[in-house]
Amino acid sequence: MSQEIVMRRVTAPEIRARKGGEPIVALTSYHANTARIADNHCDILLVGDSLGMVLYAMDSTLGVSLDMMIMHGRAVVRGSKRAMVIIDMPFGSYEESPALAFRNAARIMQETGCGGVKIEGGARMAETIRFLADRGIPVMAHIGLTPQSVNTLGGFKTQGRDTALWPLIKADAKAVSDAGAFSVVLEGIVEPLAAEISREIPISTIGIGGSRECDGQILVLEDMLGYNPKPPKFVKVYGSIGAGIDQAVKAYADDVRSRAFPGDEHVYPLK
Repeated sequence: MSQEIVMRRVTAPEIRARKGGEPIVALTSYHANTARIADNHCDILLVGDSLGMVLYAMDSTLGVSLDMMIMHGRAVVRGSKRAMVIIDMPFGSYEESPALAFRNAARIMQETGCGGVKIEGGARMAETIRFLADRGIPVMAHIGLTPQSVNTLGGFKTQGRDTALWPLIKADAKAVSDAGAFSVVLEGIVEPLAAEISREIPISTIGIGGSRECDGQILVLEDMLGYNPKPPKFVKVYGSIGAGIDQAVKAYADDVRSRAFPGDEHVYPLK
């Protein structure tokens, strides 16, 4: 009798336990098709609120709603089997109070089946992280360049260029770790600082524009595939999907305009 093998997803304790071990592979994903492909290679799939900019042409992530995150989160969970799916909590869904954050995080997990949520902010969000973690919700923290705070940061700027600010960023990392986050994204932090943080805190660090000494790496999938015409400077582009789509659409358009409709040989003749 054949026995069906059920693939088990990566869990928060497993990600935390990867500290100092095999690097964690993470990518963003916003729909089922890319999730199905990336799932073969990734430990974490992040349904990032970056989808507002990548998919909806927003200027920032601030206009992304909770319903949007849940809709895309469902698709990514359905399209994947192994990777831990983390969903960003969008701007305005968690800052007001730990109770509001729990209510919205619980809704995200109940309606998507994801493995955890991500929250931006360091020491100021420690109480909320602890509140969620104590109630069974795995939390990935996010410090450094936090896109939801783009207006107070004055734009998408690298953090830590002024060494006088290093103690504050380190304090953020320690605060989220002490509060119970299972990992923390270090975004846009200068390499020496990201390396020091990775050495000093016990939870896994996942860099995006950080340091090779982080415990893992995450990129926006569309950036590394060459789908974004202006990817961040730190991104290594591994593909040329944008150019490939352009070439394919042009070839299709040329066929249609010349009346060499694709698939003509398979059109059912009238008999």
